[in-house]
Amino acid sequence: MAAPTKPRVRKISLGNTAFLLVSTAFFGQLLGLVRTKLVNANFPAVGPGSTDSYFAAFNIPDFFFFTLAAGALGVAFMPVLADRLNRGDKKGMWELSTSLLNLLVIIMAGISLIIFIFAQPLVHYVISPNLTPQQLHNTVTIMRFLALNPLLFTISGVLTATQQTMGRFFFYAVSPLVYNATIIASIYIFKHNIGLVGLGVGALVGAFLQLGVVALGLFNSGFYWSPKILWRNSEFKTILRQLPPRSLDQGIDQVESIVQTHFARRLGTGYISYYNNANTLSTAPILLLGTAISTAAFPHMNNRLSQGRPDLFRKEFLKILRGMIWIAAPVSIVSYFIRGYLARLIFSQNSPQIAIIFGFLTLAIFATILYTLISRWFYSQKDTITPLLVSVFAVVLDITLVSILARPSTYGMSGLAITQSIVAMSEVAILSVIMVSRDRRLFDFEFFRSIGRIVSVTGFSAAAGFLMIQFLPLGINDRGIVTLGGKLLLICGVVVVVHVTMSALFGLDEAKAIFRRLRKIILQPVKEQF
Repeated sequence: MAAPTKPRVRKISLGNTAFLLVSTAFFGQLLGLVRTKLVNANFPAVGPGSTDSYFAAFNIPDFFFFTLAAGALGVAFMPVLADRLNRGDKKGMWELSTSLLNLLVIIMAGISLIIFIFAQPLVHYVISPNLTPQQLHNTVTIMRFLALNPLLFTISGVLTATQQTMGRFFFYAVSPLVYNATIIASIYIFKHNIGLVGLGVGALVGAFLQLGVVALGLFNSGFYWSPKILWRNSEFKTILRQLPPRSLDQGIDQVESIVQTHFARRLGTGYISYYNNANTLSTAPILLLGTAISTAAFPHMNNRLSQGRPDLFRKEFLKILRGMIWIAAPVSIVSYFIRGYLARLIFSQNSPQIAIIFGFLTLAIFATILYTLISRWFYSQKDTITPLLVSVFAVVLDITLVSILARPSTYGMSGLAITQSIVAMSEVAILSVIMVSRDRRLFDFEFFRSIGRIVSVTGFSAAAGFLMIQFLPLGINDRGIVTLGGKLLLICGVVVVVHVTMSALFGLDEAKAIFRRLRKIILQPVKEQF
């Protein structure tokens, strides 16, 4: 009897996957910034209808989703699926997926009911103390609309995690665009009738539509659903063992968000909105670069270990990490120098406060971009305990620092951002030390030599950014996309050109790859069709 052959799986290059995810992430973040701009433009930051209610309402639903579900959807789940796929067992892969889906649906349905019933005490005692009666009503109402979202996101997440393992990234990438677009539409549909709470309706409808888009990705995927939970399956037990540490790790991140929201409210009305708007700006490059590239790399890293090739795993990890450092450095520099221009362009109201907070978050941008990949070094090796322990330390450090730095008598709202940057840098430093202790050959001389050259190049990029804001200062009367957008493009363009050019002169591989691609595009002969 002939041995069963593995099904042919279409391989997609890491570069193409990363390009797809970065491209869609760019449009997603652009749409997200438009959404945030329109929310702020159509609703006030202070007063009874404050946008504080809108931002605060997401904390509890997000906490439960990330704590109970999101940890399982990627790092605790995809490595096991990759093992099945490499064995050619696509049906078994789907059996594991639907088994986890069935379990999480039961759990998240119960959580959704709890959020709906206990929304008011959760808001009053945990998220935002001292809200006015109208603000409390708005926050509770929006949260109740959002109560079902953790369940819907969980279903979408399981399906997209399985699709990613198979090399299908398109529907994972485009589905958030539908979610953001629906919330934007809800601003204009409900602004003049139910007002701010209409955003909750938009978020709920958007979650349903996002799930619909994800479901399209099941076509021709061999999707197989079984109404069972494989309690006795060894691989399912592995997923369940990996789930608690990763879930707690994700939950701790959300605890930090709740802590920040709580202390922002203590500073006064509007501060929740100011901080969340600045955080939205800082999250954009993290998701665009860190999350997109790490997401594209993660299945490849898993496959290298599944194939028994730790040498290739190490090589690819270092190459991607070096590239991310090369990209993250100028992004953080540009973010700092253009903070005022960007805040005024996107947020017509309260831009000075947002710009101040965003400036202190630029170190967090750099560190978090790196964290998205460094944490996956551990997850690829099915180690979810170490990142959890580091996150526990991080949340203790966060609570300690924010209680000191975010007082009105110290740094006020800036203290929230300073704390976030310190905590993010600490997490990356600790995880890096642990990586080196486990793999003495991980960071070789060539890697450190490249990092040294990147640091030197970054100095030139910083000087270019400083000179550009002297040449194109932010004027008091600067308004509109033509004036502000023009200055932003010029400042960013010059910094990028300097960074790439100096990188090429310093012999960095990342810049050489760009010039090779440009040379190929420019000099490649055009084939004429007759």
